[in-house]
Amino acid sequence: MVMSLNLEVNLGGLVMPNPVTDASGTFAAGREYSDFVDVSRMGAITTKGVSLNGWEGNDSPRIAETPSGMLNSIGLQNPGVKHLCEVDLPWIKAQGIPSIVNVSGHSIEEYVQVLEALEEDGQADAYEINISCPNVDAGGLTFGTHVPSVTAVVSACREVATKPMIVKLSPNVTDITEIARAAEAAGADAISLINTLLGMAIDVERRRPKLARVVGGLSGPAVKPVALRMVWQCHQAVKVPLLGMGGISTGEDAIEFMLAGATAVAVGTANFVNPHAENDVLDGMIAYCERQGVKDINELIGGLQC
Repeated sequence: MVMSLNLEVNLGGLVMPNPVTDASGTFAAGREYSDFVDVSRMGAITTKGVSLNGWEGNDSPRIAETPSGMLNSIGLQNPGVKHLCEVDLPWIKAQGIPSIVNVSGHSIEEYVQVLEALEEDGQADAYEINISCPNVDAGGLTFGTHVPSVTAVVSACREVATKPMIVKLSPNVTDITEIARAAEAAGADAISLINTLLGMAIDVERRRPKLARVVGGLSGPAVKPVALRMVWQCHQAVKVPLLGMGGISTGEDAIEFMLAGATAVAVGTANFVNPHAENDVLDGMIAYCERQGVKDINELIGGLQC
């Protein structure tokens, strides 16, 4: 029965053997989880955010557990694109699955320089452009919350990128469809959503914030209803395929995102509590398709009946 099920999906030119990848920042580059999960069964490995020369990240504490979720203010700590190309991408390539490199920058110039390095290296199969970074040239305004900034950074990246380019949207906006349309018009091959929601937590005994930077990104099951809503809205607003994420921990969660309009899905916070969540989600999706008599998982994309 499993052999008759087609799991292959096309995410904006990136052909994935199945729809399941990890959410950037929750899986490193895959090697760290390989003792617990069969990474060769994943549809792709999405790396943590990579910058030009590496970032140290934010001060601690930078993780706080919340009801049905977690807050993080890691600050995209990473060793830089050179390390990624020399150490991480060869390992992913050896697993026989596609790699999606999450590209970060504090200026348009940095995004472009990271992409230039990746293009020269040639090992990455696709790029996820993280436009939730603060634009230092605009006083810290987040790229992804302002249409002109979205247009500027995505257009600049498009001029350099020859591989499929997935633009990751911030949910911290008034109208997510406005941002999605801007990304599509500027050259995105696909859109991923959602990134974390801005939140905070307070230690009442100390009367102090639980995070050193006071606020952080909320992820986990708590954000799933918001993520589903935004995927559904964007599916109706743009023509490019969507990579859906936000609170996925089971196969049925993933199926919900596909019915809402996602072509592929990413598992994030669940990896911290269940190291083999990637495989469990895929197995759950397969079981659902067998139960429902689905022969091609692409049949589910946007299949929500309202």
